[in-house]
Amino acid sequence: MFDFVSSDWFTITLEVVFLIFIAYDLKKYFETKKREYIVNIVLTFAFFVWAIVPFYNSYMTWEDKDKTELISTCKKENNETLCNCLDDKIFKEYTYDEFKNIDKNGTEFKAFVKEAKEECLDDSWF
Repeated sequence: MFDFVSSDWFTITLEVVFLIFIAYDLKKYFETKKREYIVNIVLTFAFFVWAIVPFYNSYMTWEDKDKTELISTCKKENNETLCNCLDDKIFKEYTYDEFKNIDKNGTEFKAFVKEAKEECLDDSWF
């Protein structure tokens, strides 16, 4: 029901909201010099980092050549839309080193792929 929480657009929107809160609190702090705005800034910055680190790790640990290699392997076996969806889920779930070292025949990875395929083939609009 809340699949949108793990989507990229939600994370990016959340980051923008955090930046707006930080800018507002900075403005208010410089106007009033109240210490409560410092606490707000620190807490908002902590949540900003908490939300951006998984997003950063899911995309920045993969080199472009590694992404294209994974995508080209999938396209040989499946249709392009399914491959793009599966690849996106793999990029979000695993760093490149984790993906390289994971047992592709293990039950955990097979369950992940099965669930990802079901989500990718699901026609719901949520």
